Amino acid sequence: MPNKLNDLDPKTWLKFQKSWFIHNPPPRKQGVLVHPAKFPETMAQEFIEFFTKRGQVVLDPMAGTGSTLVAALRAGRHSYGIELNPKYAEIAREIVAAERQVLGHPVEHLKAGIITGDASQATTFQFPSIDYVLTSPPYWDMLRARGAETQKKRRAAALDVFYSDDPHDLGNVPDYDEFVARLVEIYTRLKPLLRERAYLTIIVKNVKKGGRIYPLAWDLGGALGRVYRLKDERLWLQDNQRLAPYGLGNAWVSNTFHHYCLQFRNE
Repeated sequence: MPNKLNDLDPKTWLKFQKSWFIHNPPPRKQGVLVHPAKFPETMAQEFIEFFTKRGQVVLDPMAGTGSTLVAALRAGRHSYGIELNPKYAEIAREIVAAERQVLGHPVEHLKAGIITGDASQATTFQFPSIDYVLTSPPYWDMLRARGAETQKKRRAAALDVFYSDDPHDLGNVPDYDEFVARLVEIYTRLKPLLRERAYLTIIVKNVKKGGRIYPLAWDLGGALGRVYRLKDERLWLQDNQRLAPYGLGNAWVSNTFHHYCLQFRNE
């Protein structure tokens, strides 16, 4: 049977269909350490190679420091990113340019562009037809929570502990319901850009705050599933994280080392 979705052989296809996978990101390079929540290019490339063919177009509407674009270059795909924070957008351009130098002639024909702007205005940026969206939104305003050991270490090293102070930054929305509604609206506005049956992968996590869990992944899946077809989920597991004694001797509080990779399709 002809493979209409990607360029993979059946064995690699079948391996990707496993509903969970372990991926421990390699150490982050110095240039991207400033960004407080970056997902790994190595993982992004696996998703891009499954949901697209070579030469197709990938979009990340919340591009950060350009992980999706780097992965797309390595996979032989065109790519575009939108990033609200001008500092991260400029870092992304530098990283993409450096990756082009490393990859050389095979990627000269590939487009990889970062736009500094608001993802809610994506339809105004004159993108070509998009074959795949791969992105990860802010996990609500959790980067604003103080007291975490990692936050203390980042402050001591003069690294960012949250994305920005921009009111358009969803990481600054204090109300959970408003945050989810605005996030769904942003992804809904991408619909005119996507070709029919194009996939969207959104990497997200349920969050804990004030002694309760907010089911961000499930709420996003339910709400956005009324706009696109929610097809499936993959669980990204990390098994190299240090355990912390949350609630020890008093209450159940898990160490959460998994993310949901939600797969939607434009139908």
